[in-house]
Amino acid sequence: MALLELAPSIYRIPTMGNAINSFLFVEASGELTLVDTGVKRAPKKLLAAIASLGKGPADVTRILLTHAHNDHAGGMAHMCRTTGAQLHVHEHDAPFVEKGESPPSDRRSFGARVFSLLPSGRFEAHAVDEHFRDNDVLDVGGGLRVVHTPGHTPGHVSFLHESSGTLITGDALFNWRGIAFSPRFFCADIPMSRETALRLGDVDYEVAAFTHGREIRENAKARIKAFLAKKLKPGRESL
Repeated sequence: MALLELAPSIYRIPTMGNAINSFLFVEASGELTLVDTGVKRAPKKLLAAIASLGKGPADVTRILLTHAHNDHAGGMAHMCRTTGAQLHVHEHDAPFVEKGESPPSDRRSFGARVFSLLPSGRFEAHAVDEHFRDNDVLDVGGGLRVVHTPGHTPGHVSFLHESSGTLITGDALFNWRGIAFSPRFFCADIPMSRETALRLGDVDYEVAAFTHGREIRENAKARIKAFLAKKLKPGRESL
């Protein structure tokens, strides 16, 4: 299935089963905003999903990245070239996007030290057109709020579409076999990534959409708050 509707004019695009998702906003004007671009080979599926709506590459006017990792930015340069879209990234991750590399992982984790030796953190670089910051409301779908949730990367963000009650978590949280934190070896600052995920229990939404895993449509906020309360009790989360 190429597209899954989360709310009117908001779609999830599975680019690697449910393991890696991108998201698409359709404006009243017909313009499209793409959130994340998957791995290097994802553009074929992204463009097929766009075509299924009767749209073409030129209809994509903005590409937003939740952060600078290759499973979110791997298809970025290809999609920017193909669509001519403007690229928007948080100011703290923009330098990594323009170098085509992931931020360093937290070396307090043995897994991160091993992961840092692998070449998988690189992706094709591209110039950033616009920077956003925490709490900015982007002109997407009538208003898309930036929720800065650093730790996974310095500029990692989640996005909240307040009018439809749709939250895109990015990698602040996964939904594989239930809600989970991002694996430690992918995080730039492990404790911070856990602490800032608490912000997702403080904003209002009805649907929680994950880059990794299926969305939650029922009791999404309550389920996320319960997970955070359980996992972030003193002594429960450690390196």
